[in-house]
Amino acid sequence: MQSQRRQFLKLMGGLAIGVTGVSCLDSSDEKKTETAESGTTEAAKKLFFEISLAQWSLHKTLFEKKMDNLDFAAKARKDFGIGVVEYVNQFFKDKAQDTNYLNEMLKRCSDNDVKNHLIMIDGEGDIGHKVEAERIKAVENHYKWVDAAKHLGCATIRVNAAGEGTAEEIAKTAADGLSRLGEYAEKVGINVIVENHGGYSSNGAWLAGVMKAVNKPNVGTLPDFGNFCIKREPGNWRNCLEAYDRYQGTTELMPFAKGVSAKSHDFDAQGNETETDYKKMLQIVKAAGFTGYIGIEYEGEVLSEDEGIRKTKALLEKVGMELA
Repeated sequence: MQSQRRQFLKLMGGLAIGVTGVSCLDSSDEKKTETAESGTTEAAKKLFFEISLAQWSLHKTLFEKKMDNLDFAAKARKDFGIGVVEYVNQFFKDKAQDTNYLNEMLKRCSDNDVKNHLIMIDGEGDIGHKVEAERIKAVENHYKWVDAAKHLGCATIRVNAAGEGTAEEIAKTAADGLSRLGEYAEKVGINVIVENHGGYSSNGAWLAGVMKAVNKPNVGTLPDFGNFCIKREPGNWRNCLEAYDRYQGTTELMPFAKGVSAKSHDFDAQGNETETDYKKMLQIVKAAGFTGYIGIEYEGEVLSEDEGIRKTKALLEKVGMELA
């Protein structure tokens, strides 16, 4: 694995000049491209945050092969007026070290004036595994995604603080794994963030404690408005048996946030999300001094994915303007 990673980095270095012409906008260009990143509406220019689109919002379309990962950037821009995207590694799982593929992603992004923000990583092992050898293996499995994120011009990868054991045991092993990964990512300027994503990670106080234990500037959180279910019914993930207060959890995670996920499921006649009070949530986000990206992550069953994304974007802009 290490030799493969070295080969990948060597290829990256060799292609550095060629990639420059097709790479996405880097962080130094943020001010110059504020309109492109936030959409084209006047409202977007006045928000205290910027809107991005999480690829999971289109997971049904992607899993059904009705859209290819390479087309995501164009769809975000052309269909929704969104110029910042968040990828999910499941949709290009075997491409982390495929330089030609990554360069094509960059070209599609550049062609559509889209910026890559982060990659959400799943399926690479438990960073908080109780066995040290397995934990280190999981951490090293994430290295290729750190490198891919760097190549794509992203600032961040999202990982999971998963493991087995008591809350105290997993907190200790997760902090160890995140510290190891954060150290590697820090060398190339990439952030490592943890989402409240089920289990103990959906306990805001627990995850905040892990962040304090790690205590690295490039390791933080991705508060998700809707992922505060600690325990679900076996075989029926929709039925939450133990929930954590989403507003309290978001408040606890915001001091460490390097991104925010605006989860949405359904909307009432006035366009409000039926499970989450977006105004209350955005007040919490603003009070924390956050001015970064809030990613749309529609996960509903009633509306189409496209309509759900549009509804979520409209709600974020409406509430954001009220709080401007």
